[in-house]
Amino acid sequence: MPSLHNPSQNRLLAALPTAELERLAAHLELVPLPLGKMLYEPGTQLQHAYFPTTAIVSLHYVTESGASAETAGVGNEGVVGVSLFMGGDTTTSSAVVQTAGHAYRLERHTLKQEFDRAGSMQRLLLRYTQALMTQMSQTAACNRHHSVEQQLCRWLLLTHDRVSTRELVITQELIAGMLGVRREGVTEAAGNLQRAGFISYRRGHISVLDRAGLESRACECYAVVRKELNRLLSDEQYRRDVPAAADSRTRPTQPRGAGGGPDFAR
Repeated sequence: MPSLHNPSQNRLLAALPTAELERLAAHLELVPLPLGKMLYEPGTQLQHAYFPTTAIVSLHYVTESGASAETAGVGNEGVVGVSLFMGGDTTTSSAVVQTAGHAYRLERHTLKQEFDRAGSMQRLLLRYTQALMTQMSQTAACNRHHSVEQQLCRWLLLTHDRVSTRELVITQELIAGMLGVRREGVTEAAGNLQRAGFISYRRGHISVLDRAGLESRACECYAVVRKELNRLLSDEQYRRDVPAAADSRTRPTQPRGAGGGPDFAR
């Protein structure tokens, strides 16, 4: 029976040539990430990078008063812990699990060693970091200039891209914390989207019923982030040094681009 978990379910790892992925395989540790788990806090020494497969991790900035807002989300398209290869072992933000699932954990010294080889891993990580910076800057602009409903549509679409089902397990209170807005604003926006038939909502669960409808209500920020992700990573060939039939054992369980998400491995 095939394993339910595979490093290639993370699209950065899936884009690596087979030889590089095999070199990393012995160092990749599959770990469960329960909802709400704190992977790191501001100012603490990062010990591991995380390559999510089914989990989604939210990067937050927390103010002195305790208020917080999401600066970016990381799912199966990326890696948590970019500070480890960008020259610093700490960060001013926190990383907390937004959607429970699994990730592959890589010890920081191994990640740095692989990055310093200046091969495909370095190229992928740097391009992903640029895409992450785009997401962060677009989130800042969106939170400042766009309505709560537009922000909610952006957030729902980006989250939906990273999961294999249309149902998201999350409360309106948590979404309000992600967006840095009042819960009442999220309740009103979610109600508008539900009446339009784009989502259905019951306590702690939101189902995406009409992606096209959400995209029509979203601001340009969602499309900007998705386009940049595709632009930076789409030229990385999926297992480009191995014929498809010979490399079937390590292919992801989902087809490339499944779930409406970006297809970076074309």
